[in-house]
Amino acid sequence: MSEKVKKKKSNTSSPNTLEAHIPHHTMMPYKLEPYVLTNNEVYMNERQLSHFRRILEAWKKELMKEVDNTIIEMKEASVTVLADPNDRATQEEAFNLELRTRDRERKLIRKIEEALQQIDDKEYGYCESCGVEIGIRRLEARPTAVLCIDCKTLDEIREKRTAQ
Repeated sequence: MSEKVKKKKSNTSSPNTLEAHIPHHTMMPYKLEPYVLTNNEVYMNERQLSHFRRILEAWKKELMKEVDNTIIEMKEASVTVLADPNDRATQEEAFNLELRTRDRERKLIRKIEEALQQIDDKEYGYCESCGVEIGIRRLEARPTAVLCIDCKTLDEIREKRTAQ
């Protein structure tokens, strides 16, 4: 194997190199460092569970802060009486959009709470369909994932077929 290929292979396993290739907008929104695996580490040990608990709690806290901000903003905006019907319609549409967004986030908060309960029950990180490990990187990308990538892919294929 050439020196160039060896160097390239050794760099791809480095977390810092991997992180440099990931677009910033796809990084974890919860601002925690990616988990660094050690040799022969048991899957979903206490350290890993603690890592995912921190991710989920930080994510939930951020979502709850957004809910609080929305309530305050909507109360403040509703006090202002808009005489122009177009302005009122625009404001109502903005409120509706904001409420739909918060509804999606409310559902996400419920999923986060379910994931936290799975951590408490030591069931987190395993596919609810086939029972295999979901994987650290997949869980970091989607901490509320309940299906391994294979089961999720099959699920999406079935969904696509029934939609047609």
